[in-house]
Amino acid sequence: MPEALPPVFRRAVVALSGGPFDHKIVRLALDLTRQTHAELIAVHVVELNWTQPLDAEVAERSEEAQRVLDEAEGIAESMHAKIESVLVQARDVGAAIVDEAEAREADLLILGLSYRTRFGGDFAIGRAVPYALKNAPCAVWVVREPMGEESK
Repeated sequence: MPEALPPVFRRAVVALSGGPFDHKIVRLALDLTRQTHAELIAVHVVELNWTQPLDAEVAERSEEAQRVLDEAEGIAESMHAKIESVLVQARDVGAAIVDEAEAREADLLILGLSYRTRFGGDFAIGRAVPYALKNAPCAVWVVREPMGEESK
């Protein structure tokens, strides 16, 4: 059987949540795009509630958001790769990520998914991942972090 070739992507968007799993997703995305010489765009969305204007200055959140993007850029630099970082303020994370992938004409959208359970023990997928799976105009890869020892 012939060896399968990796898929070819010109441009990939990787959504960063600010969680501890981001560094693994960035490395995975960088490895993928390095093989194909594709562009990689890291997007972090600061979610605003409905009482705030979309152009509101959210200083403490912006510092945290900038840290998330700086870490992604640091990982890329350590791997001798390039990554473009984008900070977006929006009311809905899923819609903002899909809009960014569409605006960038991305071939691939990569999202990380924390392994979380709700009260009662049911696995919680959140809203952004289902929104992206339903609405993204490109391929969507969801990478779930491994279960923690306490989850087993």
